[in-house]
Amino acid sequence: MTLNFTVGPVQSPEEVCKIGGEPVPYFRTTEFSEIVFENEKLILSFLNAPQGSKVIELTGSGTAAMEASVMNLLTKQDKVLVINGGSFGQRFVDICSIHEIPFTAIDMELGKDIKESDLAPFDGKGYTGFLVNMGETSTGVRYDMQTISDFCRRNKLLLIVDAISTFLADPIDMTELSADVIITSSQKALACHPGLSLITLSPKSLDRIGRASCPCLYFDFKSALKNAERGQTPFTPAVSVIRQINARLKSIESNGGIKSEVARVQALAEDFRSKIRGLPVEYVAESKSNAVTALRISCISANDLFLRMKSDHDIWICPNGGAYKEIIFRVGHIGNLTPKDNDALVEALKKEILG
Repeated sequence: MTLNFTVGPVQSPEEVCKIGGEPVPYFRTTEFSEIVFENEKLILSFLNAPQGSKVIELTGSGTAAMEASVMNLLTKQDKVLVINGGSFGQRFVDICSIHEIPFTAIDMELGKDIKESDLAPFDGKGYTGFLVNMGETSTGVRYDMQTISDFCRRNKLLLIVDAISTFLADPIDMTELSADVIITSSQKALACHPGLSLITLSPKSLDRIGRASCPCLYFDFKSALKNAERGQTPFTPAVSVIRQINARLKSIESNGGIKSEVARVQALAEDFRSKIRGLPVEYVAESKSNAVTALRISCISANDLFLRMKSDHDIWICPNGGAYKEIIFRVGHIGNLTPKDNDALVEALKKEILG
């Protein structure tokens, strides 16, 4: 069996795979609505969302949710800060550019965490919004969200957080952070099949959506929220994935909740990192997410390593692209993985790297 150490899609538990193989039920029913309501209740609880928050279940990848959030919550009258420390920070930059949202990108050095000194030049400069990938998956960095939160509170900014890779992998408290939007996706630590994003909206962001106009049909949050009142979506959703998410959330709840799940992922990450000591690799991130470890290597091509792990060992690790294709690879710690799987991965890495 292939071992999947990528960061999405990841290995799914047996109960999730079982649902994926079942006939898809009709969804305009009270039974399906109850599943949608239950998903929202559990997501709000796991995030410790502010009272009055709502969840949109959007059929589309995480990028769809990122773009939809920008479209529904920001306008040409806004002035936005974007943390750009890798491929996914660049994605927010691209989205703002396409939709003509005025923005300033804070370009981060590879692997570096955000510091107060990085934000200080923008204090009191009239910014209205802040976009950040809590975990920059391309580099393995987990940004200091408390520093970002303090800055946003001080400047009264709308805080939109891509937690696509970090939800259920790293601690996140929506109320504590005063975050207005939290975005996540089905195929990451939720360990379900791809195709669905979850967008959690604070009362502040709901008020902004109610007053704004989004010139679109499919991504219109007003329509999505109106339909959500009856546990439905405006258009045909990824029905099986919504059912998978329901099973997964209930399983997490019955096994100790989000703190227990985060601890499980953290233990897997620490186990892997302890087992690669002595290998000629270096960590890319100075502040590492539990979800993924990004590693720099110079003795062999990182892309060749990815290809050989796949062809010779039936193990998937994460390649990188662009300028880092030959020098950085990534190992995910989310999904249905165990320390024993880490043993198999590290043994294969040693054979390929050390010969």
